[in-house]
Amino acid sequence: MPQWSASGIVPDDDFAGAPLLRREFELEPGHGPVARAVLFATAHGVFEAFVNGVPVSTDVLSPGWSSYQWRLRYCEWDVTQLLTPTSVLGLALGNGWYRGRLTWLGARALYGSELGAFAQLEITFADGHRQLVVTDRSWSAEPSAVLTNDLYDGQTIDARRACEDWHRPGFESAEWTTVHETEFDTALLTPYVGPPVRRIMELPVVRSWTSPAGKTLVDFGQNLVGWLRIQVTGGRGDQIVVRHAEVLEHDELGIRPLRTAAATDRFILSGGQDVFEPTLTFHGFRYAEIDGWPGEFDPTGVTAVVVSSELRRIGEFSCSDDLLNQLHANAVWATRGNFLDVPTDCPQRDERLGWTGDIAAYAPSAAYLFDVEGFLRDWLLDLTAEQRAADGLVAFVIPDALKLAGGSGNFPPTETTAIWSDAAVWVPWALWQAYGDLGVLSDQFDSMAAHVRRVESLLSPTGLWDTGFQFGDWLDPTAPPDDPVAAKADNGVVATACLYRSASLVAEAARLLGRDEQDHFDRLARRTRQAFHDHYVSADGSITSDAVTCYALAIAFGLLDDPVRQLAGDRLATLVAEGGHHIQTGFAGTPFVTDALTMTGHLGTAYRLLRQTECPSWLYPVTMGATTIWERWDSMLPDGTINPGQMTSFNHYALGAVIDWMHRTIGGLAPREPGYSRVLIAPQPGGGVTWATASLESRHGRLAVSWVEQDGVVTATLDIPAGVEAVVRLPGRDDLIIGAGHHELCSAG
Repeated sequence: MPQWSASGIVPDDDFAGAPLLRREFELEPGHGPVARAVLFATAHGVFEAFVNGVPVSTDVLSPGWSSYQWRLRYCEWDVTQLLTPTSVLGLALGNGWYRGRLTWLGARALYGSELGAFAQLEITFADGHRQLVVTDRSWSAEPSAVLTNDLYDGQTIDARRACEDWHRPGFESAEWTTVHETEFDTALLTPYVGPPVRRIMELPVVRSWTSPAGKTLVDFGQNLVGWLRIQVTGGRGDQIVVRHAEVLEHDELGIRPLRTAAATDRFILSGGQDVFEPTLTFHGFRYAEIDGWPGEFDPTGVTAVVVSSELRRIGEFSCSDDLLNQLHANAVWATRGNFLDVPTDCPQRDERLGWTGDIAAYAPSAAYLFDVEGFLRDWLLDLTAEQRAADGLVAFVIPDALKLAGGSGNFPPTETTAIWSDAAVWVPWALWQAYGDLGVLSDQFDSMAAHVRRVESLLSPTGLWDTGFQFGDWLDPTAPPDDPVAAKADNGVVATACLYRSASLVAEAARLLGRDEQDHFDRLARRTRQAFHDHYVSADGSITSDAVTCYALAIAFGLLDDPVRQLAGDRLATLVAEGGHHIQTGFAGTPFVTDALTMTGHLGTAYRLLRQTECPSWLYPVTMGATTIWERWDSMLPDGTINPGQMTSFNHYALGAVIDWMHRTIGGLAPREPGYSRVLIAPQPGGGVTWATASLESRHGRLAVSWVEQDGVVTATLDIPAGVEAVVRLPGRDDLIIGAGHHELCSAG
């Protein structure tokens, strides 16, 4: 981290929330050529940086969203090649998360009322001399071509106001005003741990048409997150209005799920050839309505720019079932769209918050698809900061915008809740399992322990966690559309099971780290397990409320021993069959139900549940044309109308957590030790799936499994990197231990 000399600056005129900031400077003479020049910069708001009119990076929406009260990330860029003897350093600001609208409560400016910037350019010459160019009162400010900007509502750009000369030395304008210095706590500044947000790819229009209402609609063939780049020539002052939505309803743009988010961009033409790209907002959409295009609409002038945190894809999966392949692809796109600086619930409506329950359920799946170690460790730092300030409470969302917005919305006051608050334990544990770096447990141990200790203080005299508000098995498909918390599974059963899992994991983390707290958490786990048995489990294996989710959690979390465990597994399989192999779980049970069935000898039932296509099921959305994971099992009803609930997203990764089971059980690739230093290769064919492949770029190298079943014989082809030992478990054969190399093996025929 540099020694800071810069001051925070704020433009004297706000310029509609999108000011330009400028500083012209000369390289100090007599020191030879520039050896290296590094720009450190951040903002209250979001910003883009330029040197002599050239963007210093491809990053967008920097510095992203962190818990600004405790952590403000700064960017670091090498700009050596951009400097000239006289140069202009420019910053373009926008409202972003800092001052824009956040939450469905209508709150704005949760972190501050003024946009500001902080920058320090450090120039080192050949002779070692250093020159600093910093933000201070010598800077000036000017309006940009942006008239409005908001993450929820969109952006308005007036090309008539565009001016490229502000980047050039010697530029003067009567519109330029002064800036003033502001308090800027440099103790809050921290480097990025995770990756920046960038443009990831571009998609063309695949279809355009006129709707029954006479509107021009375009389809990109994929539900995505980002914005449109528009290239157009028209009359000066003409305006193009673009609205975005994920789905169509009655052959028109389906905007009701957006709630109050306008998701609308407006582009005012200069009279010449214009290129518009609204980089101070983002939208979740597949379809767009384009109004005001001059002359005949030209779809080649419209491109969807996909935006996400820059994550490296590391895990692949495919199999003989095209519907399952599409389900997997939907999970990939849902991850890509919602991993935009924080792991959000959804990218389109007036929310887009870092809901802890979603990532608690989904972290193992995400960690296989992409290298998310830095991304989630960065977010966990915010979780820790928020938790420390709240006496161990892990809030519903991180960063905790609900707290700043004046409440918890439609929910009771925020208190520790199962699964959601368990993210403090489950997410670092998932990263440890996926990547094998014990540092994540070391860094997060105090947070993990503080969460479990807080739960311990909330228990009833019985030792059960059956007090207070719980989301429980959120979005159980039997719950009414307007009451997603009304699940069949007993909240106490769900919460107490989650406490057992978290206490057990914290005890294991303490053992790995050599922490004295191991005994305390071991004892808590044992007491919780006994209380669960005493109050919820019968000798015949039945569990209170007799719900699929309750059996799934009890089995998957190791709360039961045989013979009760097997009886519970049999009851679970019976309930699934009696339900017609339709989904009967919400956020709590969905990540674990197929594992619980598999662990108790009901693999065929797990496959039938997975491959069900009628609603509710994982594949019903696929049959309805989904290209991302839906929030509700029936976000769209079979007649093509949108679910009547007020909470309906078509890009929500949580219920896609079943892909973790697909990787391990169908693909047959799982870590036997954290980080895949030892692996278990154990494909379990079933359900009519006749072949599958799974591969992973692990920290040790590429692992790959490919198998095909023919005439009852499974033939597997394996690639194991150097230094990795694999336990291979094929049907009908004893376990086989193999080392690095390319292998071909067969099951017993």
